[in-house]
Amino acid sequence: MKNLKKRLQRGETLHGCWLNLGSSLTAEIVGQAGFDWVLIDLEHGAGTEGHVLAQLQALERSPTAALVRVESAESQRIGRVLDLGAEGVMVPKVSSAAEAEKVVRGLHYPPHGNRGVAKMVRATNFGQDFNAYYQQSRDSILGVVQIETEEALHHLDAIAATEGVDVLFIGPADLTMELGIFGQFDHPKFKEALKEITNAARHAGKATGILFFNPDDYQTYHDLGIRLIACGADATFVADGARNLAAKLKGLRV
Repeated sequence: MKNLKKRLQRGETLHGCWLNLGSSLTAEIVGQAGFDWVLIDLEHGAGTEGHVLAQLQALERSPTAALVRVESAESQRIGRVLDLGAEGVMVPKVSSAAEAEKVVRGLHYPPHGNRGVAKMVRATNFGQDFNAYYQQSRDSILGVVQIETEEALHHLDAIAATEGVDVLFIGPADLTMELGIFGQFDHPKFKEALKEITNAARHAGKATGILFFNPDDYQTYHDLGIRLIACGADATFVADGARNLAAKLKGLRV
């Protein structure tokens, strides 16, 4: 493992991005680009669970840690990507302490959770390192819950206090949609929600995270204390690069 959880606990700011093309090639390219972490997206990304393995293998020799966003908090979904070698899991739309606890139970083996035990999996070097993995997993696996609903704003302290939740990750698009101000990231309601989320996490000794697409917003979020910072995605990197070059060539056409 690449110590993502421990680095966050030390207060480091960690930069990442989304992988939503389901491609092992873009995963490899992005993994060598200099990010601290990437998020393989199974909720909205083009890839499926069957594409995760190749992406994790592509990232293995890079310095970049791999998280996976699963579709739901079902323990089978969480355990499967951990068995494949993910260093942490993000779960969307966690709105209560009970839902946060369900996430945590899926992350960890008994007695701290209900993750199924399988020794012959990639995460344990196919059984050779199971004992070491078992002993270290609770201190190494990163548990990330997304704050994306209005209901979650009423339960922030309880969610943040849940043992095993390491990061409250803000989902700006879903949260502003829920608040009736979709895409208005300068709206007072969204700004107030950001303060409430970061304050709850800070009081519980937890980290906060966010995804944004304009690097100019970096300082605003960093000043709030957000330390798990994601900007951009492999799909946007490809799309922006293609559009920019096509526009440049068009301007040179004679």
